Amino acid sequence: MSDLDLLTQSLARNVKRWRTERGFTLDTLAARAGVSRGMLIQIEQARTNPSLGTVVKIGDALGISITTLLDYEQGPKVRVVPPDQVVRLWHTDAGSFSRLLAGAEAPGPLEMWDWRLMPGESSSSDPHPVGTVEIAHVSAGELTLTVEGTDYRVPAGSSVTFEAGAAHTYANEGDVPMEMVLAVSVPSVQ
Repeated sequence: MSDLDLLTQSLARNVKRWRTERGFTLDTLAARAGVSRGMLIQIEQARTNPSLGTVVKIGDALGISITTLLDYEQGPKVRVVPPDQVVRLWHTDAGSFSRLLAGAEAPGPLEMWDWRLMPGESSSSDPHPVGTVEIAHVSAGELTLTVEGTDYRVPAGSSVTFEAGAAHTYANEGDVPMEMVLAVSVPSVQ
């Protein structure tokens, strides 16, 4: 396969992928990019080799770089984060901590955290952007999650999801350490 064929197929696959991830119809993307719907169909079917200017317009409309649009790696991108690269962002002398285990763009930031709260400790968070969702699974102890002044008890083995666009607090009101894995999904800025 020639380099041009490879790029044409990569562009077709990536435009369709990113358009779908953004929730755009062909008409929506055409209007945002200033490119005809027919041109987009031809691009997504790998039947044309558009100008660089057209590729830039489509990238801008999708909020991604042309490098991403032309990326021709066939397989899934995998990033292994070894234990020595996990980032501890918060801790107390008593042994509470939060560690950012991994993150990705999907299409906005997606993070996975490891938390431990010692008895009697808590951590408060300001509101995240509207549309942010958090999912936590408690593996030990009991989490007391406070959202907009209401407490929710989440015992070991249970999970909780909530919209994190409001101030919230994670607390351990029990007498044993509380451990949880927390995923945070922040919407992309468009």
